Amino acid sequence: MVPRKRGLMSKYITDRDCQKIREAFRNAFISKDPCSATEEDYHPLMKLVNQTVPCDKTVFWSKTKKLAHQYTKVQREMFTLEDTLLGYIADDLSWCGDAGSHVCMLRHGVFVFKFAANACGVVQVVLNGSISNAFDGKRYLFLCILFVRVSTVSYWLLHL
Repeated sequence: MVPRKRGLMSKYITDRDCQKIREAFRNAFISKDPCSATEEDYHPLMKLVNQTVPCDKTVFWSKTKKLAHQYTKVQREMFTLEDTLLGYIADDLSWCGDAGSHVCMLRHGVFVFKFAANACGVVQVVLNGSISNAFDGKRYLFLCILFVRVSTVSYWLLHL
């Protein structure tokens, strides 16, 4: 169960076998070079969880994690990736033991892509407007590609 949204997202995952989910997560990378785990390694986990957020309730963030989560805590019907089971499992993990490694940080991107691909209706994107490249078109291009069921993307540029 995802603690931040106890009672809300839990109704979407009550029929899941937590032991199988834990094993599928571990099997994706255990006894492997963590940087060599592939998207396919995580497919059994994603199939077991198969959790989506209701339309018009998705919040993405970049360099605004604390603020985005404060928002979804108050607006309990809104969800960030970390408010879902897949996001909760991967939240704040250092995939290769090196938090600064750009190569390995992308390994959890498979969860982001699944989250984005399931987004529908109105989507919120919370960005840090205090940094020079807050809205980098190349960085967010993948969102546009994945947002096939999204009608509106609302960008929030916040000065922190």
